[in-house]
Amino acid sequence: MVRFVLTVLAGLGLTAPTLAASQVQLPLRPGTVREGTLSFDGHATTGDFVGKTTTITGEMTGGATLPEVKGWVEAPVNTLDTDNDRRDRDLNKSMESDKYPTMRFDLNQAVAQGTLNDSMDVMLRGQFVIHGVTKEVELPATLVFLSDGVRIRSTTPLNLKDYKIGGLSKFLGVLKMSEKIEVHVDVTFGYQ
Repeated sequence: MVRFVLTVLAGLGLTAPTLAASQVQLPLRPGTVREGTLSFDGHATTGDFVGKTTTITGEMTGGATLPEVKGWVEAPVNTLDTDNDRRDRDLNKSMESDKYPTMRFDLNQAVAQGTLNDSMDVMLRGQFVIHGVTKEVELPATLVFLSDGVRIRSTTPLNLKDYKIGGLSKFLGVLKMSEKIEVHVDVTFGYQ
């Protein structure tokens, strides 16, 4: 919708007004995850690596204003792939994926951090639920408004110890993974 309005204004030779964050009035329709990637950058004594999954589900409620939008996304732990079978087995063992099969983010509020164009920086406030531990978090993100949905991208640091994830050391500490990782989320919600 926003992109459409900007295109029409440009076609008329007009520029779109810049809205302050407090003026954002976006009627966002409900949507479900159409596609996405959840990944993390891991750091170990054997070198850095990436784990990722594209098996993501989620829903977004609609709202007349940005703070009214709620939602959730989750991914099965056992779908995380690091391109190394042994490391994948260790990851599933450390995260106890048989006992805690999903990772989840529940969105309580999205707060605009900039001006409205065809994209906007926001702060996503909610909870991560990982390894049976729930933590309040604020995720800096960018919303990209599409004609048929919205794309959300975020990168945030995460400490595995905060979620009681152990087993980061093997062979008497010779092989170690850092408890600090960077999480990347790139999810597109398609409007229903």
